[in-house]
Amino acid sequence: MTLLAQLQLTDSAFPGGLYTLSHGLEAYTQAGPVDVGELLEDVLLHAAGPGDATALVLTQRAVTAGDWDAVVAADRRLHAIKLSREIRAAATRTGNQVLRTATLVFATPELARLTELVEAGTAPGNHAVVLGTAYAGLGVPVHDAVTGDLYAFAASWVSAAVRLGRLDFRQAQATLYGAAGAIGRAAAHALAARGPLDLHAATPVADIMSAVHERAEARLFTT
Repeated sequence: MTLLAQLQLTDSAFPGGLYTLSHGLEAYTQAGPVDVGELLEDVLLHAAGPGDATALVLTQRAVTAGDWDAVVAADRRLHAIKLSREIRAAATRTGNQVLRTATLVFATPELARLTELVEAGTAPGNHAVVLGTAYAGLGVPVHDAVTGDLYAFAASWVSAAVRLGRLDFRQAQATLYGAAGAIGRAAAHALAARGPLDLHAATPVADIMSAVHERAEARLFTT
């Protein structure tokens, strides 16, 4: 049941709103030609891994230990390192959507507690923090949780690339398989985290692209 619950949460059919995100890829493609696989690896290693994946790990450990102050600290830190307004908004929008649905579906006390903190304005409710809380309540091993979440991110990335006309469906699958090494390294980095100060991101070009994307006249995605 634990594995099935994890698969359900990472499935693209779970109503979290990830299909609305290109994770910055749309802005890059509007700027010119881009190597989708190379850019995915860069984002995994310098943003998704040390950022969202690390927040998921810290949250899952803190919830398991009953340390809700640490959960709030990780959530606020993650929110702070997302420098782009649209990226911050997307993280909390999808997070709150997942939180509402997961609380109804899985009905764990951990998700109920996070809902209280988010509704009170104590925690922003970032997507990664919601998932870490859900996985803790469902008993998903933390290694499986972070690896699965990074895979879901990569799958969402290549799906956006297909919709943007940068890959066909076969190239998308090859790109996703080729990201396995970067996913493994990003997961290992996240699992080595010890506290909120280990949460960081170093993607200045992506931040600039996101700022440009906010003001684009035509957009297929919200990020």
